[in-house]
Amino acid sequence: MAAEPTDSVKEEKRTSKFVAGFRRLVKRFTETDTTYIEPQRYNFTVMLQETNTVERYTLRNKSGQKVTFSPRSVFKLGPYFGYRWLFLGYTFDLNHLSSSKRKTELDLSIYAPQLGFDVFYRDLGNKYQLKRVKMGSDVDTSPLRDASFEGLTGKISGFNIYYIFNHHKFSYPAAFSQSTIQRRSAGSAMAGFGYMRHSLNIDWNEFNELVALRLNGPSPMVRVDSTLLFNRVRYTDISFSGGYGYNWVFARNCLLAVSVSLAVGYKHSWSEMEEQSFSFKNFSFGNFNLDGIGRMGLVYNNMRWYAGASAIFHTYYYRKSQFSTNTTFGSINIYVGFNFGRRKHP
Repeated sequence: MAAEPTDSVKEEKRTSKFVAGFRRLVKRFTETDTTYIEPQRYNFTVMLQETNTVERYTLRNKSGQKVTFSPRSVFKLGPYFGYRWLFLGYTFDLNHLSSSKRKTELDLSIYAPQLGFDVFYRDLGNKYQLKRVKMGSDVDTSPLRDASFEGLTGKISGFNIYYIFNHHKFSYPAAFSQSTIQRRSAGSAMAGFGYMRHSLNIDWNEFNELVALRLNGPSPMVRVDSTLLFNRVRYTDISFSGGYGYNWVFARNCLLAVSVSLAVGYKHSWSEMEEQSFSFKNFSFGNFNLDGIGRMGLVYNNMRWYAGASAIFHTYYYRKSQFSTNTTFGSINIYVGFNFGRRKHP
């Protein structure tokens, strides 16, 4: 008669069954339809990317005054390196390599068939222009347009994570990380979660000096009512988003991708005028606002070489009783890359 298996043998068998079941679950969860998505056949990629950053900051106070800042155009270039789903890059502001005020960006992206994860950091520098100024209905502010202003600095950091529902047929990585190739057109709904922390520092004394210099006519000196604004503000944005993306394969190895998501974000700020810590007593439904994320990509990818352009834009709106802010930032990228290190099993 065969001996009864020991408790350790039984435990080992149960563990083996669990591991095997977990592997089958992961495989079903991550598998794709290869008639729509061709997997990448290489492990590594190197890429050179030129980036143009788009930023716009609009500040309003309850007196009706409004100021819009936008940075001067800069040329940024940087290398990127990828290993399968992991993509890391760094761009340099070539206009100000020797300046401590140069703008820098750091982006880390992880793309899987069903999930995407982005981490970003931006030092906004201090090279801005006044794009629109409203001081009052009877004040001509046209002399201020495109005036240089170095009294605005700030930083943006945060992350986004999103889930692709139709990841068996729709490939987000094919459009934005080139780690797969979309072979047939497909679309998908998506949902995500994001966290963003934003800080702005504004020297209103310098701004008012600029106003006095440019608007030096016979009328009395006009000043922005900075008591209704702030010199320094930091706010956090926690959001949940939903949207839809579509990949259009219009020729072999050629892809046009478009996706739009709307996010419901809760924002909490602190400045010289407000408490610096969050508590439930200052929770307000008025702090909920709609944010938006838009992405577009145009890619040629023959598996070995790839080239293309992409654009990603974020917009955030925040309103308080004293002021409101509308922040739009994004990037337009042009890139070319090369894959190497062929996989044994794609």
